[in-house]
Amino acid sequence: MSRTRASSGLGPRLLITQGAVIVTGTVTMALVASMLAPGLFHEHLNQAEVLLDDDARGHVNDAFLNAVSTSLGVAVAAAVITALVASWFVTRRVVRPMDAMARAAERIASGDYATRVNVRGAGEELDALGFAFDKMAQELAATQRTRAEMLRDVTHELRTPLTSLRGYVDALSDGVLSANPETLHTLHAELSRVERLVDDLATVSRAEERQLDLHVTPVPAGQLVHSAVRVAARAFSVAGVELRSGNEADLPDVLVDVDRIQEVLANLLDNALRHTPAPGVVTVLGRRQSGFVELIVQDTGDGIEPEHLRRVFERFYRTDAGRSRASGGSGIGLAIARALTQAHGGSIRAESRGAGQGAAFIVTLPVHA
Repeated sequence: MSRTRASSGLGPRLLITQGAVIVTGTVTMALVASMLAPGLFHEHLNQAEVLLDDDARGHVNDAFLNAVSTSLGVAVAAAVITALVASWFVTRRVVRPMDAMARAAERIASGDYATRVNVRGAGEELDALGFAFDKMAQELAATQRTRAEMLRDVTHELRTPLTSLRGYVDALSDGVLSANPETLHTLHAELSRVERLVDDLATVSRAEERQLDLHVTPVPAGQLVHSAVRVAARAFSVAGVELRSGNEADLPDVLVDVDRIQEVLANLLDNALRHTPAPGVVTVLGRRQSGFVELIVQDTGDGIEPEHLRRVFERFYRTDAGRSRASGGSGIGLAIARALTQAHGGSIRAESRGAGQGAAFIVTLPVHA
């Protein structure tokens, strides 16, 4: 492999190409000088009215050709040496970073995601390429960590309902429990938890991989707010938490899949309800920014510490590790909200002044032109 690379690599090819250009230029210059220089020299002698016999004219001609040849030889030799040295230097500066990136790519392909090239000072284009390569390696490493964490989290999240199901099945098999409606209802509830988790994971994965089939239509932004509030009103009423809505005047249309954006707002409202004890208040409103519309879900509940704000949208991440799945949700609702928002070309962020200060989740969507 190394022999092939040495014989057919980019460096040797560049040197051979540049050498061929130098040789071609040298030969061309020598031919032109040999054909034109004597005639021009004799023409100047005639114009100067210098009278020479045949022997003197031959001697002068030979001297002129020798001088021209010697001068050309020295100049060409110096030019060739200078050009080859410069070509070698430039080729080395180009090839070494590319070779380093090729080797780093091989290591990354074999699973070493900590590999970096750190190309600096090789030129603006190669520096940009090296920076992009390192950024790609960082993102691959982060993706790999996320996958590993997700597998651990999925295992943990599935273990609880499956353990419960195993316990009920064993009890039914041993005759400890009877297959009465209450037991069957419990079994169905545990199965539903597993199904919801699987569906949620499938949704967020498809959204992050841009594989969702979005049916987008222009929709008034204010209509999205009113619909989300109407659907969630009963759950808030039962929990004793006030649900308010409000919109700025003349909100523009946004190009969205209504069902998917309603799912985003439903997840945000469900999250706000879990973290806002009665008699708290949750407010949903629409606000126009330059070229964008913001849909805001703001609550007066538990709040979020600053160190958690950037991680609340990660899968299975809970700001309070002591919360159970039953009281803290599946830990994937906010991840779904982020993935669906990004699939629409928008963004989502969380804001909070800290614990006990409430929180706001802002969905930003581009205005439909």
